[in-house]
Amino acid sequence: MRHKKWYNTVMFIIKKKSVKILIAVLVLALVTTTIGCMPMTGLESRAFVASDVPKVATYVQGEDGQLQRKGEMARGTEVTVTGQSATLEADAKATASADVTTEADPTAGSDATTEADPTAGSDATTEAAPTAGSDATKDADAKSAIHLVLVKAGDLEAYISEDALVERVDQIVREEKVYARTPATVYQENSGADIAGFARKGTVLDVVGFDEVNRDGVVKKYRVEYPDKDTGEALSGWVYGKYMVNTQEKADAPYNENGENEKAKKARYGIELYGGRAENLDYYPVEKPEIKGNEFCKNARTMYLNWYAAVHNKEYLELIEESGCNAVVIDIKDGPLSYDSEVAKELAPTAYKTSHVSMGVFKEAVKQFNDAGIYTIGRIACFNDGYYGKDNPEDCINGTGWPSAFSRNAWEYNVKLAVEAVRQMGFNEIQFDYVRFPEASYELSRSGADFRNEYGEEKAEAIQNFCFYAADQIHEAGAYFSADVFGECSNGYPTAYGQYWPAISNVVDAISSMPYTDHFGDSDTWSEPKAVMKVWANNAAKAQQMIPTPAVARTWITGYNTPHWSPSVTYDEGKLRQQIDALNEAGLDGGFIPWNAASPIDKYRQYKGIWSGEESSGTGE
Repeated sequence: MRHKKWYNTVMFIIKKKSVKILIAVLVLALVTTTIGCMPMTGLESRAFVASDVPKVATYVQGEDGQLQRKGEMARGTEVTVTGQSATLEADAKATASADVTTEADPTAGSDATTEADPTAGSDATTEAAPTAGSDATKDADAKSAIHLVLVKAGDLEAYISEDALVERVDQIVREEKVYARTPATVYQENSGADIAGFARKGTVLDVVGFDEVNRDGVVKKYRVEYPDKDTGEALSGWVYGKYMVNTQEKADAPYNENGENEKAKKARYGIELYGGRAENLDYYPVEKPEIKGNEFCKNARTMYLNWYAAVHNKEYLELIEESGCNAVVIDIKDGPLSYDSEVAKELAPTAYKTSHVSMGVFKEAVKQFNDAGIYTIGRIACFNDGYYGKDNPEDCINGTGWPSAFSRNAWEYNVKLAVEAVRQMGFNEIQFDYVRFPEASYELSRSGADFRNEYGEEKAEAIQNFCFYAADQIHEAGAYFSADVFGECSNGYPTAYGQYWPAISNVVDAISSMPYTDHFGDSDTWSEPKAVMKVWANNAAKAQQMIPTPAVARTWITGYNTPHWSPSVTYDEGKLRQQIDALNEAGLDGGFIPWNAASPIDKYRQYKGIWSGEESSGTGE
């Protein structure tokens, strides 16, 4: 009876509304506290993979029940955390090494997404389980265990370190510092071409943010802080992650996988040309892009059109259809601007005021070629630009009026013109000509001319660094990038004006040299063009083989009567075929562009057979 009375009293109290509320609050608090104290493995939940390197190790249970290393998972991968967990004991951890996670692939592109491929690297060889920590450079601590949790991502199910999981995608990148493996432009914002500064190879940068990661876990761009080179004041900006590594040692090391740097050390001319040292240039592999909706023309049988020919194009379009020509180079800027660019209006008003036609007229002309299925290449003469030089003398080599390739303002102007042309007119590719210092650079250097060298670069370094910058911006705009070079730069040394074939070819999508047959000295090298072209092409082919990721070689050929100072040899279809045959026989089979500044329709008709794509008879006649 005593127990029943106690029971009745308790039930009477509980039935009161205020007491019911108090009990509910206490139960809720107890549950919340319990869940908060539980490890992540206690309940199924969503999480993201995080690390200070692009990928982290994953593990599976072997037939013997032991955990074994099996593949990797990219950071940024969204996973479901199950209720299962496991522990790596001290013995299993003793074999830990620095390959627990992998650093950025130097050829990785910038196809950014946080939806990382969860199966990346899942076919890796199974090995004894090392530690699952997120820092690839740390040694294993054999005295303590590592807690793993079972996660699911798509069809993949594997164990991963609990420390490698975070709740929010903005927490996935854990680097505190990055190191410039490749000289890198620092941008003012995470989009756009405005330059804030420059990070030389080996520069240490503090990471304060990032934009996104790609499917391999590679950061597209880091937001960084770095000291001003003059004042030491902290500056901030954005750098591409593909040029960064996670240790000073890796950043300082030159690329020499197949002896590239050792070969570069031997790339010397007989005297000092003041163009720079080949061994100071960057030869890390560069992944060539495949742009969605824009197929790269790997064998371009190209016709050159100056601005007038491009606008008054009826006969040219008819000839293109008759001949089988599949690409055109159209002048955007060859001294004067072809159209009244808004970029020039701001940065080079003299060029804007003296442009040939309106943007609307020029845009319609380019559209006609695009509508005909022709691959369109917009040509921009970069640093030989007296119009920009007149408006911006502070960017020019002192006393010359030639904008210096060291000048970041001149970089921005040309690249912004290129991006505008791609977005406004739909060019498939941008071709930069005059990607160099003046031909008189040797004499200017010896006389102590002021080249406006703000960052202490060598000339060949500045040209390659400009190509990196231009390629990144033009690719993001949706077009490919090519560069014109002198025939001399295939001779195995950095030239006085800063061109070195392997360094440029490694960065651009197509390299277009200009080995015109009447440019090899005063002796007659033009009457039998195949002979001189064959010698040149074999040297160029060797330069292509010096690097792991060369560009397509699409060569300018002589399309005018020679020699240019006193024409006496008619260049007809036979003479042009001789040049094309020599290129193809050397393996430089990326196409050709006959150069004739006047774009004469009658001359083009004279050798229209070269554009057909049919093989030569072998006679060259």
